[in-house]
Amino acid sequence: MKRALITGVTGQDGSFLAELLLEKGYDVHGTIRRSSVDFRERIAHLEGHPHFHLHYADLGDSMSIMQVVSKVRPDEIYNLAAQSHVQVSFDSPEFTADVDATGVLRILEAVRLCGLAGSCRIYQASTSELYGKVEEVPQNERTPFHPYSPYAVAKLYGFWIVKEYREAYGMYCCSGILFNHESERRGETFVTRKITLAAARIAQGKQEKLYLGNLSSLRDWGYAKDYVECMWLILQQPEPDDYVIATGEQHSVREFCLLAFRRAGIELEFVGEGENEKGIDKATGRVVVEVSPDFYRPTDVVNLWGDPTKAKKELGWDPTKKTSFEELVNLMVDADMAKVAVERAGEQVKLNLEEYLEKGIVK
Repeated sequence: MKRALITGVTGQDGSFLAELLLEKGYDVHGTIRRSSVDFRERIAHLEGHPHFHLHYADLGDSMSIMQVVSKVRPDEIYNLAAQSHVQVSFDSPEFTADVDATGVLRILEAVRLCGLAGSCRIYQASTSELYGKVEEVPQNERTPFHPYSPYAVAKLYGFWIVKEYREAYGMYCCSGILFNHESERRGETFVTRKITLAAARIAQGKQEKLYLGNLSSLRDWGYAKDYVECMWLILQQPEPDDYVIATGEQHSVREFCLLAFRRAGIELEFVGEGENEKGIDKATGRVVVEVSPDFYRPTDVVNLWGDPTKAKKELGWDPTKKTSFEELVNLMVDADMAKVAVERAGEQVKLNLEEYLEKGIVK
């Protein structure tokens, strides 16, 4: 039985990957950080599985990484843990650098110093943000990098240190340059989930309006559950290499909004330009989407579009046979419509109980 270690197992990608590896018969170990708030919602259904184990570790603490690697002695490591929010990286650049850059080095060194350099395969979660201020479209493995945020700069160090350890020590370590991948498990502060949750809340009368940044930003969006399969395939190849993982399709934030609100039962019409652009509910004439300068970044990446040709050819991974863009949006909206409906039902039960208590119907 192969042993895999997943850092960031409580995240969107980590939870999907843990499910995939368990299905493939792995003994799966995941790392979580010590915190007063224990957030395990995405992996709660896996706890209790005989081949799923959790360990406390932090990418900012080399000793904890060393201890886990030494104890588990994994055949494969998937480093998915990171400070992964681009906007947050402008607010916390030092923390982002410590985790997203030096954290990768800590894992590589732990594997090397534990005597696993010749046996352990390492996957590093890289990002399309490396291309930043893009120099060609679409982007592939040979496109020059031009990082455009503290997050991207930190991730670029991670990419190059993986390549250095591969060449200097002969270690099997790879980077998957993943373009935007979303799901119903995406954090609520990320723009896609922010849109689908707002669409559900507005449709059910729980929110008045959604505020966004640049509606014209273009992204290559895929389904996270499809992408973790590609992570696994990368580590199954005879020789280590780096791959762009993308759908090869491009869509705007505006288009994501149109599809999300339509799925929630609201047909949008956009009027105006730039910061004055608004999304109007055609049925009521009510403005439900507005642009806010607060969500513009100091340097904004506007045109990410991946070329997955190499992954198709060498890994046999074809995104066109996976989840389509519209299917992804629908899946996320459906999940959030159900989530909001449950929240509303809970609120009504609470109101009824308070009313009954006031009237003395129940004690």
